Amino acid sequence: MDIQVLGVRGLPLIHEGDDLSGLIAERVTFEDGDILCIASSVYSKAKGYTRRLTDIVPGEQAERIASGTQEDPRFVQAVIDSSSEILLEYPFILSELPSGHIGVRAGVDHSNIEDGMIIYLPPDPMAAAEEVRDALRDISGRDVRVIITDTCGRAFRRGQTGIAIGWSGMTAINDYRGDTDLFGHVLEITEEAVVDEIAAFANFVMGESHQGVPAVVFRNCGRWKGHDAVYFTPKEDIIRCALKSMEKTE
Repeated sequence: MDIQVLGVRGLPLIHEGDDLSGLIAERVTFEDGDILCIASSVYSKAKGYTRRLTDIVPGEQAERIASGTQEDPRFVQAVIDSSSEILLEYPFILSELPSGHIGVRAGVDHSNIEDGMIIYLPPDPMAAAEEVRDALRDISGRDVRVIITDTCGRAFRRGQTGIAIGWSGMTAINDYRGDTDLFGHVLEITEEAVVDEIAAFANFVMGESHQGVPAVVFRNCGRWKGHDAVYFTPKEDIIRCALKSMEKTE
C-alpha cells in the first residue's frame, strides 16, 4: 500500500458548540475509504465535555488519593467521577472508564485548554466516531472511516503513544488467525490492532504540544476483516488480575 497521510491544518481553536465535522470538511476533499483520526480533546471541547476546577468539590477518597499523588484534589475528583473503577491509586491513578478503556487519570487532561479548565474523554467514544462519520457522509457524500484518538502510556516502556478509543466504519482488529505465513504455517494467535497502529501515527503527526493539528487523514489504507474485541475481559487481563492480587495481600 502507498498510504498518504494528510494533517488537517488551519482549524481554529475549538469551542463548545462548534461544528467540528463541518470545519474539517471545509479543509479536506474526502475520498471514499479515507480514514479520519480526530484527537479526543478537540471532540470533547466541541461537545462541552469540560469542567472548571472551581466547580468541583473533592470528596474524602479524592483527598486521600491526592495526598499520595501530590495532585490537586479537585482534579483527582474529576478522575474519580469519570471512572467506573479505580485500579491503582499510587504512584498514579489508573482507572477503567465506562467505555472499557483503561488509562492513567481516566484520560482527564488540563493541557491544550484554558487555565482552570479540564477536558475529559467522550463518555461513548464509539458513538462519537459514528456521529462524525454520519456527519461527514451528509456533508461530503463520501464513505469516510473515523477514529477518535487519545494518548496513553504503555506497560514496560517509556513514553506515550496514540491509541484508538472509538472507531466507526472498520473493525479494530485485523484477525489473521487461520491465514498462512510465507512458509505455509497456519497462524493461530495473530490479531493486529490496526486502529491503534493508525492512531499512533496520527498522534505523531498531531504532536503533543503547540502544533495545532488535531485531525489527520489517511488515504489508501485498504480494508481488513476482523472484530472489535480490542479490550481483554477482566479474567484475560493478567495486569488487572495482578493488581487485584496486590490489593488482597495488602
